[in-house]
Amino acid sequence: MRRTPGSGVRLPAIAGGRPELGWFLTAEQRGNDATRIRPWTEGNAVRPLVHGSTYFAVLAEALAQVGEGDLVLFSDWRGDPDEQLTDGGATVREALSSAALRGALVKGLMWRSHLDRLRFSNRENRTLAERVNDVGGEVLLDQRVRVVGSHHQKFVVVRHPDRPADDVALLGGIDLAHGRRDDADHRGDPQALPFARPYGPRPPWHDVHVEIRGPAVRDVEDVFRERWEDPAALSRLPWHTVPDVLRREDRQPSTLPPPAPDPPPAGTCSVQLLRTYPQRRPAYPFAPTGERSAARGYAKALRRARRLVYIEDQYLWSADVAQVFAAALRREPGLHLIAVVPRYPDQDDRLGLPPVRLGHAQALQIVRAAGGDRVLVLDVENRDGHPVYVHAKVCVIDDVWATVGSDNFNRRSWTHDSELTAAILDQRLDGREPRDPAGLGDGARAFARELRLELWREHLDRDDDAGLIDPDDAIEAIRSSAAALDAWHDGGRPGPRPPGRLRTHPVVRIPVWQRLLATPAYRAIVDPDGRSAGMKLRGQH
Repeated sequence: MRRTPGSGVRLPAIAGGRPELGWFLTAEQRGNDATRIRPWTEGNAVRPLVHGSTYFAVLAEALAQVGEGDLVLFSDWRGDPDEQLTDGGATVREALSSAALRGALVKGLMWRSHLDRLRFSNRENRTLAERVNDVGGEVLLDQRVRVVGSHHQKFVVVRHPDRPADDVALLGGIDLAHGRRDDADHRGDPQALPFARPYGPRPPWHDVHVEIRGPAVRDVEDVFRERWEDPAALSRLPWHTVPDVLRREDRQPSTLPPPAPDPPPAGTCSVQLLRTYPQRRPAYPFAPTGERSAARGYAKALRRARRLVYIEDQYLWSADVAQVFAAALRREPGLHLIAVVPRYPDQDDRLGLPPVRLGHAQALQIVRAAGGDRVLVLDVENRDGHPVYVHAKVCVIDDVWATVGSDNFNRRSWTHDSELTAAILDQRLDGREPRDPAGLGDGARAFARELRLELWREHLDRDDDAGLIDPDDAIEAIRSSAAALDAWHDGGRPGPRPPGRLRTHPVVRIPVWQRLLATPAYRAIVDPDGRSAGMKLRGQH
């Protein structure tokens, strides 16, 4: 056994043979033998759903096709019942309610959010649950989390006992909520939500989900079943319990029907589900000491990174997480890290902003110190020059291994809140040069390369992949495009706007006095740690 530098994760030497063994966690490495989730499944079809408008249209179609005896399971951090899934189409509430009225079994787990006055979604989540329950669904408000924690998983599973080839799981970073239904033009969701002032009244929003068909659908279903069957009280807080009892709300999940067999193989992708659960009292029966396979999965995959790590993330903060990427940069002198993040945080109040900026500044300082000019941190604007809020949680390593999910690159997502991410390793090779970017014999994989190229074509205003396949050429293309757009802005915007939407992310200096004041709030509330005391002490995940 050896320790990955800076990761706190102990892993054996990379095994030879099948590529999954080098990239995916084994059952032992997951560190949670109480779960029913398999190490990974093969034979899946995985399709990226870039933008909320794309995901919502796919979801609307999937829900419209369910009927008597079908099963719909979903979990979300926020759900707005009146959010339209398509222009002029059904709302979230209508799509779920119609499925229940047609005889489908509709079950949901919505996080029992903090209060709306704190800029959360207590009222919205409760209303969605009540409306679906009124027509025969069963949506529970779930607060089985640590203090200041949340259920952050965002997924939907649709299963058809009579036609399993149509079974589908949808998971990623997109909530069933206002503000998410944007597209590649990034004009914002017509149903906007209150947000930080720099993003304007209709905030542009960039996000990613995936559609999964094949055996992995059953594993996503089991993620839901494990939480649903947790015997702990949905909430033990008296200001939750008493109103629930008075309103005679359902506080006891019903029994789910036995699970159907795996859907048939549908494609060429191996899928591993990576999760986060904190150490909780009472313990999760399916994760007695918590689960940190998301953190462990990234630590293992980064050991094989040689040329390019590309991430998109809402936060990218926390020294613990930054150290994992910094270790890879120090180990591999030819490795580049390109990160796309929001230009501004999602809040701009005087009390909340300093802790947010503190964590972000610390993380960027760590990775830049490790990689120097091999680290490029960028943000996005639309063609009108308005900043785009990056909410995606994506990672692509050397066009081989890719992830899309709900976990951000921060300590909260790696230790404290419930999270769900799909790690994808496509068995289908991409034959374009370079055929093996990392030189490890893995070859470029179709899903990972195509995901990166789809995102980069959008960010660079390209219609093709010319100059974007080889990592060296692609990095230079992004660097040149961002420099040209920066210069155009700095020069007063003379002449036509250069193509591309990426700009260099500014370095924010945090005064010492502000660091001292913001640190307690950052550690306790903004980016808490859900590990055991022993793990914290040893710096392990």
